[in-house]
Amino acid sequence: MSKIEKVFTVAGTAKNADGTVKTRFANDLVARIKILNKAGCTDINLVELPQAMTKLEALQYLQSVGVTSGDAGFVVQAKLAEKSKVAKKGEVKVAGKGLKAKAKADVTAEQLVEAIKA
Repeated sequence: MSKIEKVFTVAGTAKNADGTVKTRFANDLVARIKILNKAGCTDINLVELPQAMTKLEALQYLQSVGVTSGDAGFVVQAKLAEKSKVAKKGEVKVAGKGLKAKAKADVTAEQLVEAIKA
């Protein structure tokens, strides 16, 4: 069963009241800025994305448009590395070790099952 990823239309960074910089994702630019301001965030740098994107795609877009300076750039790169690692972890590699059955037109399904069991 595959996990459905959320998509966002706004992405960027903001500095929390405690001084830490975090990546931010949203679907409403104005509402998100109001929430961040109310929470005491500064250095708010949010951009509207060209289309709805997953967090991984949005981070790649932010990097491509130049959100790469200072703490904001570091946070974007770190989060991108984290999301890339998670995406690769979700990939499944299948290897058929020890299978000796050769696929031929005259091989029946029963013969393939027996070859796999062997």
